[in-house]
Amino acid sequence: MVLTFLVPRSSKLKLSVKNIELIKKGYDVRSFGTGDKVKLPGSAPDKPNCYEFGTSYEEIYNDLMKKDKSLYTQNGLLHMLDRNRRIKPEPEQFQLAKEKFDIIITCEERVYDQCLEYLESRIPEENTPVHVINIDIQDNHEEATIGAFMICELAALLSGTEDLDNDIDELLHEFETRCQRNVLHCVQFY
Repeated sequence: MVLTFLVPRSSKLKLSVKNIELIKKGYDVRSFGTGDKVKLPGSAPDKPNCYEFGTSYEEIYNDLMKKDKSLYTQNGLLHMLDRNRRIKPEPEQFQLAKEKFDIIITCEERVYDQCLEYLESRIPEENTPVHVINIDIQDNHEEATIGAFMICELAALLSGTEDLDNDIDELLHEFETRCQRNVLHCVQFY
């Protein structure tokens, strides 16, 4: 079964690795932010760099180069922005997305809740189901790498069924058991 995936995030930079892994494996995957602004680490934890959605990766990259090329090279932010600007022109906000997805996979319960809140606030027009799934993954290099493989495994498991809506509970239970992670799941409608 060919499924479309959305992997929304708040500002989890290292977790963007999972999207790249899914793309490499041939899955149709998109990524959107769920916050009201694009927030990237700054010179201190309490001083993030904030940009409006619609600001291009090119503009963000150039701004950070001017601010502190050494810092943002060292922390990997310039590398990530360089990669992202080759994939799409700018960060996109989930709440403004026109596309419809079969599966939304979040890696943080707060983002899961934001997705559900937004989807619940809309009046369904087509009654097309979307499965919203959360697997908590910490935002560090090791967890992001493990998380990328887990999400690829989950994508393969879900793509391998002929009847996603009937099989998903059993498949998620199997995945939870295998990966030793709690999974949240809710069905919403477009």
